Amino acid sequence: MFWYHEQTKHSYASVRSNPNQLDWSSQPSTYKNYPDTYSKRKLDPDHKEDNFLYHIAGLTVKKSYPGFEYYLRINPSAGALYPNELYLQARGVEGVEDGIYHYEVATHSISLLASISEEEGLEPYLGYDHAMHGYLFFVSAIYYRSSWKYKNRALRYCLLDAGHLLGSIEASALIKPHAVQMVYDIDKEKLNRMFGFEQREFFLSAATMAIPRKEQKIKAVEFALPYVEGSGTFEPNEKITQAYKETMSLQACHKVFKAPKFDYRSDKLIETIFNRRSQRGFEGGAITKAQYSYIMEMITQPILSDCDEEVSVYTVLNRVLDMPLGVQKDGAYIKYGDFSRQAGYLCLEQYSLASKGAVTFFLTSKAHNYQALYQKAGIIGHRLYIASNYLGVGCSGIGAYYDDEVNAFVENDEMVLYALAIGK
Repeated sequence: MFWYHEQTKHSYASVRSNPNQLDWSSQPSTYKNYPDTYSKRKLDPDHKEDNFLYHIAGLTVKKSYPGFEYYLRINPSAGALYPNELYLQARGVEGVEDGIYHYEVATHSISLLASISEEEGLEPYLGYDHAMHGYLFFVSAIYYRSSWKYKNRALRYCLLDAGHLLGSIEASALIKPHAVQMVYDIDKEKLNRMFGFEQREFFLSAATMAIPRKEQKIKAVEFALPYVEGSGTFEPNEKITQAYKETMSLQACHKVFKAPKFDYRSDKLIETIFNRRSQRGFEGGAITKAQYSYIMEMITQPILSDCDEEVSVYTVLNRVLDMPLGVQKDGAYIKYGDFSRQAGYLCLEQYSLASKGAVTFFLTSKAHNYQALYQKAGIIGHRLYIASNYLGVGCSGIGAYYDDEVNAFVENDEMVLYALAIGK
C-alpha cells in the first residue's frame, strides 16, 4: 500500500487524539483570478458553448451565515473548499477564439492565457501529434485550500474533487451530446512550469472533448506564465508535495475505448446538473429496487480513459424496497443483515447520513496508479450524484471514514478511497 495512503488513515483513536484545530485567520480563498491585463470573456448563458462551460463548474447558490457567506458550485467539493482549478484549450469552437484559457469561477468568465496557432497547441503534452478540434480540459489543484482544513490527508480530497470535476465535464458533455475521454498521462512537470505554478498548484489530469484531425500536425506550444496567487494564504506541506511527485508517472496502464451509455433526458439532466446539492442528512426514507438498479447501471458504465484502474464498489443496503438488507460487492451480495448502524459508525459516526440513508457506498482499490485510481473514484462519485438526483434521491460524499475498520467490514485489504450515501 502506498505510504502516503497508509500514513493518512483515520481511526477511532486518531480523530480523538489529534483533533483538527482551524486557524480561521489563514483560511485560503477558493477563487483564482488572473489580472485584468489578461483578456477576459464573460460567459453568456444564451450562447451554446458558454452554457456548456457554465454547466461544468459555475456558481449555483449563495449560502449566508452570520458574519460570512459563500457560494456553492455545480461540482461538489469536500468542505466547500474547492481546491481544483479548470484550464482549457479551445480549437475550432464556434464563437471562441483559439487559445488557452482559465475558467474564472468568481466572474463567470474565461481568461485568455495564451493564443495558439494552427501549427501549435497543448496537444503534444497529452500525447497527440495532431490537432484536436474542440476542447482540451486540464484539472489542477491548489492543495492548501484543502490542507488548511484536512492537513496531510488533503491530497486525497484534491484527487476526489478532481474526479468530481472530470465527472462534471462528462455530465455537461451529455447535453451537447459528446463523449469525454479522461487523460492522466500528461506532461505534468512541464505544464506546471509553463503555467507558473511554483509548487503551490499542480496539474492532476486532463479530459478531451474533441475531434482528431490527424492530417493537421501540431507542435508543442511553449510559454512561461508568471505566478498568479490562487489561495491568498499558503503553507507548504512536504508530505503532500512528495506524494504528488511520486505518483506523477503512470505504469502499465489499461486503456478503455468503449464509451458509456447513459439514459438521461436532456432537459431533466440540465436541471439536475444545475440543482445538484449535497445532502446534510437523511430522514430514513427508502428508495425502490428499480431506482437502485438504475443508479448502479449508471455508475458502472465504462469510463473512457488512458489509464483505467480497477475500483470495487461495495454497497450497504439499508432501505431498498423489495431487496434484502445486506452488503453487495459490484452488485452481488456478500453478506446479509442490517448493517446500517455499522455503516454510520464507519463513516466517522455520521449516522444521519450513512445509517439513515437508503444505501451507503464504499469504494476501494488495490491498483497502483494512485492519482488515476483516486480520480476514477471521484468520477464514480459524481455519476452517483447525477443519477441519484436525477431520480429525486439525495446524495452526499463522505471523504472521512475509519480506513482499517472499513477494510475489516468489507473483508479486503485494499485502499479505501471514498464513502457516499444516498437516500431520502
